[in-house]
Amino acid sequence: MTSLAILMLRTRFPWFLPIVRLIASDQNDSLSPSRINGFDDLSSPGNRSSKAARTQNGNACEAARLRMKGSQEICMLFPISDDDRDVNSPAFVTYSLLAANVVLFLIQMANPEFTYGWSVIPREITTGIDLVEPQPIEIQGHGTQMVPQSPGPPILWLTLLTSMFMHGGFGHIAGNMLYLWIFGNNVEHRFGHWWFLIFYLIAGLVGSISQIAIDPGSVIPNLGASGAIAGVMGAYVVLFPHNRVNAVFLYNVITVPAIVVLGMWIAMQLVSGYGSIASTSSSTGGVAYLAHIGGFAAGAIVGVLCRLQLKQEPDSVLYRQYERDPQARRLW
Repeated sequence: MTSLAILMLRTRFPWFLPIVRLIASDQNDSLSPSRINGFDDLSSPGNRSSKAARTQNGNACEAARLRMKGSQEICMLFPISDDDRDVNSPAFVTYSLLAANVVLFLIQMANPEFTYGWSVIPREITTGIDLVEPQPIEIQGHGTQMVPQSPGPPILWLTLLTSMFMHGGFGHIAGNMLYLWIFGNNVEHRFGHWWFLIFYLIAGLVGSISQIAIDPGSVIPNLGASGAIAGVMGAYVVLFPHNRVNAVFLYNVITVPAIVVLGMWIAMQLVSGYGSIASTSSSTGGVAYLAHIGGFAAGAIVGVLCRLQLKQEPDSVLYRQYERDPQARRLW
């Protein structure tokens, strides 16, 4: 989307920026019991980082917040588009990943038990035992609550893959898919379609494993695409640090270098990730910061390896940008 298109949206559709900010704020809310009206009586993946569970007496309550590998607070900068003038071919894999995430989310809405069974449960991965009965956890201020579980795939490791395409609510998937839409096409064009798909899946696996490593005994479902999307962002910021990104800031659209937007994002993940490790209540769920950090690191490493091959750079979006603007070769 060009800056002119954004200006037209702001002029003709004054509700455009408020909706963008609503998506951003929805990424940070947790459901209260009064807001739980999710997929059915059993559960509500809800928004951002929440999970509803039923107690043994049948009363719905907030038993645990579902830990989501989802888009984080956008540091007051909410990206909505980037400069992709050098992308001259459709990003088929990016479009396919967007569609796959939407399809899986619709399946979740139709069958909430699918969410419990096919999300990543760290204890299932580390023990190899499929949890099918509700599991107790301690929630500060709420006592012991039960987290629903459902049968998963015959090979539990498959949940590391399926969880990448699942989300916990409309705000969660909207934020993640927006980031994939903005940053995915440039990286895909540089890597090539099939290599980009492999890279995306590996970044997601690294993100999931990073989160499991910090809390291997957790019974709270982990799900979301942003371990993989963080990998895309890590590669993007190394390959295109000076690319212009349009972002919402205080009800205005501004244009800033990618290194500013994504640098602020990963800095916030590092600070919040350290806080989540130090917090004694982290086992009750929340944002999977370590998945973000692990995925971003994997992407940045791949980006650095690509930069080491600049002399042999093929005709790609990276080559054309560097030829047009030699300053783009600088990392900072």
